[in-house]
Amino acid sequence: MEQIGERSGAGDKVPRTERGRKTLRRVLEAAAQEFGTRGYHEAAITGITQRAGVALGTFYTYFESKEEVFRALVRDMSRATRAHVAEAVRGAPDRIAAERIGLAAFIAFVRQHPELYRIIEEAQFVAHDVYREHYLSFVEGYRRNLSAAAARGEISEGPDELRGWTLIGMSVFLGMRYGIWNQDLSPEDVANHAIDLVAEGLRPRAP
Repeated sequence: MEQIGERSGAGDKVPRTERGRKTLRRVLEAAAQEFGTRGYHEAAITGITQRAGVALGTFYTYFESKEEVFRALVRDMSRATRAHVAEAVRGAPDRIAAERIGLAAFIAFVRQHPELYRIIEEAQFVAHDVYREHYLSFVEGYRRNLSAAAARGEISEGPDELRGWTLIGMSVFLGMRYGIWNQDLSPEDVANHAIDLVAEGLRPRAP
């Protein structure tokens, strides 16, 4: 995962040293393994500390509870996913190319971090506000990018928020099918077929 942001989700427990930031990173990575493997309700703080190789007291230096570290983890994974896709599409020549590259990058990311789906889906029951925040942050990014692309003449004008939700829905289910369930197509092949559909639609075209 990418480096966590300025806040750990634990208020005044933000690490102020490089050593502290590295320890927090280990705890979050261990939490991803614990929650991703066992699920929220079966996961344990002791399981997180054992995976991280830290003392129980170290966990409480950064988080007050299992729910708090889970909430911080969802936000961290959301940021990491957005950062990975943003870096992949940097320098894309236009919006259609960016969608193609970004979808392939997302599916590749899911293959590297299969725990993402279980953790995000459990968040809707454990921390619904953070679950909504995850998707709303993606939609806002799409809205800005689509609006800017339309202004540049790269795509047609339209309801940017609705289009954002449409593209996110496509990405989520394609990531589940081709990133988690079965990897029988490359991320690039999936993206090419999907974005051709987005760009050209289902209407038959003259040969």
